[in-house]
Amino acid sequence: MPEPLLTARPNPGVKPMTPLATKPLPENIGVATKFRDFADLLDSQGADGFRARAYRRAADVVSRLERPLGEILAKEGRDGLIALPAIGTGLAGAIAEMVATGRWSQLERLRGDMEPEALFRSIPGIGPRYAHSLAEDGQLETLEDLENALHSGALHIKGIGHRRKEMLGAALAERLGRARLSTTPQPQPLPPVSMLLDVDRMYREKAAAGVLRKIAPKRFNPKGEAWLPVLHARHDNWHFTAFFSNTRLAHELARTSDWVVIYFQAEGQPEGRCTVVTETRGPMAGKRVVRGREDEQQLKEPV
Repeated sequence: MPEPLLTARPNPGVKPMTPLATKPLPENIGVATKFRDFADLLDSQGADGFRARAYRRAADVVSRLERPLGEILAKEGRDGLIALPAIGTGLAGAIAEMVATGRWSQLERLRGDMEPEALFRSIPGIGPRYAHSLAEDGQLETLEDLENALHSGALHIKGIGHRRKEMLGAALAERLGRARLSTTPQPQPLPPVSMLLDVDRMYREKAAAGVLRKIAPKRFNPKGEAWLPVLHARHDNWHFTAFFSNTRLAHELARTSDWVVIYFQAEGQPEGRCTVVTETRGPMAGKRVVRGREDEQQLKEPV
């Protein structure tokens, strides 16, 4: 009696292989190139190899797609991107930004090319004055920063009232490829304060020792000097990138060697950001604190 034929059953937990595109799609190739450039920068700046490999895998998937990323985003939103192999929530957000603007903030940041004002000016209704206020007064860097600030009620910029915020929210929802949010998004997970302070300490020690790769930021750097050290670190499920603050306020207050901006990202999740500074007032004076989480930190301080 012949053996019964065995048929493979699809595993719902495994994403299917992506078919090879019969013809290269320029939009997809552009995104894949940026992912590979980002991976190369991570390698050159001493980042964990796992992270670079993840971006190269994503680049391979994107370059093989038979459909333009913009079409997937328009018809299926970010869920359509997340359904692709090797693409999680964080990478889907990066793709949405690139499709919407042709730019990618994370890549520009590592290159030292970050210019938030130019990014914000690409939004209808935002001219040079408001773009400057969003970047400097609002301390925003990306379209997602702006969207989150709008929906959380944290955006307080003179001249941007309720009606303009409504218009901005609609424009951002369309450009970032998601349904317009009617409620505040769920807060993303945050790394422990103790972990952030460890990254801050490691960054400042390595920067002082001169062992970190330095980049030449475009902003507030007329001579084009490579002065800004960059650190990549990994703790548990978290990836961190740290820089000294290069904002207008940090330069005005001479805090460019004190304020440390830490970008953090858990596996497959969107990127977050915090700033660690030396406190100058109150019971925490003289200590390093994570801005916005002082109360949490103070509760854990020994009596």
